[in-house]
Amino acid sequence: MNFGPWQLIIIALVILVLFGRGRISEMMGDFGKGIKSFKKGMSEESEAAAKPSPRIEGPSTDAPKAGETAKDTQNDSAN
Repeated sequence: MNFGPWQLIIIALVILVLFGRGRISEMMGDFGKGIKSFKKGMSEESEAAAKPSPRIEGPSTDAPKAGETAKDTQNDSAN
């Protein structure tokens, strides 16, 4: 189904009559804000993906084992 220029003009006039010029310009403004917000979100996401993730290190060898206290490990190293 191919629309010619006259059909598109008639459709545009019907939409203009139904919604009014003010409402259409308001909707187009909201549409533009939505696109801008979408682009901003996409750029923020790509920036976050470009940053390296924080490094997670394993436990320290100085740390006491489960169930031990720091005092127990000091006594073991003194012996």
